[in-house]
Amino acid sequence: MKYIDLDERKTAFIFELDNVIYPEKDYLFQIYYLFAASMEYVELIDAKAATDFMVNTYFTEGKDAVFNALQQKFEVNEKYRDNFEQMMRNVKLPLKLLVYNSMLELMQQIVVDRKKIFIVTNGHPEQQLNKIKQTEWNGLENYLTCYFADEVKPKPETDVIDKLLQDQNLRRNDVLMIGDSEADMLCAQNSGLDYLSVNEFL
Repeated sequence: MKYIDLDERKTAFIFELDNVIYPEKDYLFQIYYLFAASMEYVELIDAKAATDFMVNTYFTEGKDAVFNALQQKFEVNEKYRDNFEQMMRNVKLPLKLLVYNSMLELMQQIVVDRKKIFIVTNGHPEQQLNKIKQTEWNGLENYLTCYFADEVKPKPETDVIDKLLQDQNLRRNDVLMIGDSEADMLCAQNSGLDYLSVNEFL
């Protein structure tokens, strides 16, 4: 799907961040690499083996299982959990995060058409802001307005959408929401917004 295929009456577009604008693994895998390197330095754990293990755990069990699995496999001390979580929130990445090409084109066309772009994202606000700051936006950063749902209530609760609509003086039928999860879809439905899965564009 392309911008030209969308309802031309829409004047505002809401995007989730992770796996909608960029692939979340691009953020996580850099942190796995950095954390493994730090473990090699202080605990003599093989950094490559630890990185590979974390990546494999991400694919097989999900991101929430990574530290516990690493801890069990390599006998990582519990005291390093805080380091891992702190790194997740505010690490300086070696490489910028790159926007999906199709989403970059979509957002550029929205801007050219003088319409509004919002990011409404679940997750720890400090971490999500860190991702946004380290994304290569190609000039789009000047046209983004961001809302961190966890500062109100995480999606699928509709509180953050209600706040956005009120703040921006938008009607519900003005807005299209693009996401990648059941939480996004339910949030849009319960907010009375039209919704598309990011898979329609990628």
